[in-house]
Amino acid sequence: MSQTPAVGAPVRVAVADDHTLFREGLRALFDSRADVELVGSAADGAEAVKVAVTARPQVMLMDIRMPDEDGIAVTSRLQVLAPDVAVVMLTMVDDAEQLAEAIRHGAVGYVLKGADEDELLEVVHAAARRELHFGPSAVAHARAMLRAGGAPYAPPLPELSEREREILDLLASGYDVARIAGRLHLSTKSVRNYLTGIPRRLGVPDRESALARARAAGLGRHRLP
Repeated sequence: MSQTPAVGAPVRVAVADDHTLFREGLRALFDSRADVELVGSAADGAEAVKVAVTARPQVMLMDIRMPDEDGIAVTSRLQVLAPDVAVVMLTMVDDAEQLAEAIRHGAVGYVLKGADEDELLEVVHAAARRELHFGPSAVAHARAMLRAGGAPYAPPLPELSEREREILDLLASGYDVARIAGRLHLSTKSVRNYLTGIPRRLGVPDRESALARARAAGLGRHRLP
């Protein structure tokens, strides 16, 4: 049986994501807050189930893609094994089809990994209240898809991987390497390696040409903090 948290008590949160740097970034964020408490973390689906059942967080942030079992499948299992845990899906791409699938399997929230801290915390607190809530980026794309009559989502610059697209998007928005690394919880070396390969993937000679392609495709609209 679930227990009602005391008024003013921090929201008990667990994180399931196979990227260590991302988990540690969330740990640092939650450790700096009085209104949330990290009670567990997991690197794959099996660990996520174990953490949910044993630590009984109010909210679990669940990566939609993990090595052994995807986050949506784990969320479905938790509806039986730990129904008092509210699951918020984490993803790098705002895909309305995934959003709908996550809701069907019991998720109460959906937020992009590139979301800012305020957006993430807003979704966490809403999930703790058992409110269906999604980050603004995910909602905006879902609305666009509905206006298009349910056409499948086609990401800009499909030659790039999700991570490459995300890094190029931030670079086109004016972020430097250090800011991109901090935003995405990557090392600066990893960001530079991605940036080295992006022009080649796009078939352009240099980074400036890649930025021009990115902006022409509609990327580069993030605001600098």
